[in-house]
Amino acid sequence: MANKRDLKKDINYVLGDIIEAVYVWEYSNTDKDTKKSEAVIDEAISTFDELITKVNDRKVEDKKAHFKAINKELEDKGRALIEKINKLG
Repeated sequence: MANKRDLKKDINYVLGDIIEAVYVWEYSNTDKDTKKSEAVIDEAISTFDELITKVNDRKVEDKKAHFKAINKELEDKGRALIEKINKLG
């Protein structure tokens, strides 16, 4: 399992790329309503805040299992956000 710093970087990169993908979609589809795409951005930001809070939790007994669970949650939520981007249209 990666260390805390690497996990924070992964969270930042994954969710940052998702937000960037939404901006690219908005730029490519200027004629479409952006309410759904803005909602995806808001969800990505709240996911970021939630995961970083979990990473910074110092009261965890088994750090390896805790970080592994956070990494899994990042994958799951990242995939869900990507699906939402793909359904914009």
